[in-house]
Amino acid sequence: MKVSGEMNGTILKNYTLYNENMQVIVKGIYIEYATLLPLVIIIDLSNNKLSGTIPEELTSLFGLVSLNLSGNHLIGEITEKIGALQQLESLDLSRNNLFGRIPSSMIGLTFLSYLNLSYNNFSGRVPLGNQLQTFTDLSIYAGNPGLCGFPLTQKCKDDGTNQGPNAVGGDEQNDDSMDKERFKMKWNMSTGAGFAIGFWVVFGPLLFNNKWREAYFQLIDQAYDTVYVVLAVIFTRFREHNVRA
Repeated sequence: MKVSGEMNGTILKNYTLYNENMQVIVKGIYIEYATLLPLVIIIDLSNNKLSGTIPEELTSLFGLVSLNLSGNHLIGEITEKIGALQQLESLDLSRNNLFGRIPSSMIGLTFLSYLNLSYNNFSGRVPLGNQLQTFTDLSIYAGNPGLCGFPLTQKCKDDGTNQGPNAVGGDEQNDDSMDKERFKMKWNMSTGAGFAIGFWVVFGPLLFNNKWREAYFQLIDQAYDTVYVVLAVIFTRFREHNVRA
């Protein structure tokens, strides 16, 4: 799917066009798609004269891989629902008139490998977590004097020092996201460690102690025999009952 061309006015809600081939800039690289076009889900409306806000309907395109709305006259804030675009790899909203905070929900865009938010009017702390903390190129946020925090040199007012990827602090939304990530990591580590310890506690003695191993298999054989006898008795009684009936 491709959307491109010369346009004026606002972004339309009915924006799906199908072509046999297309040329588009993805992650800053010029690419032409032809034979693989049915597999590509891209919206490129860059360098037009679009105005108004970014419609929330775009966040319903869950398979969207690349979104380029750069070089327009868009205003308003980036919706928190942008985190729903889980397949997004490239996002370019540069050279518009967008403002407000960068949504902390963008931390959830784990496939994102190209980002450009330069030359808007964004303000507040740059969110951290997952892919976002790997974007250390200052040009990504250039032209937004109201932004602060890592990786920018401008400190936030509530910071004693500039915030790095492992720092504690920041705005409430960003802290909540980071706390969730740390909790998940600790939970996974504790679960893995518990499984490993439990495994060796149960099976370790069986591997290194012959007497324990023999006793274990004898216990298994006895349990098997007991179950077999019980099932055989039940089956025999059931068959006798059917014969009498």
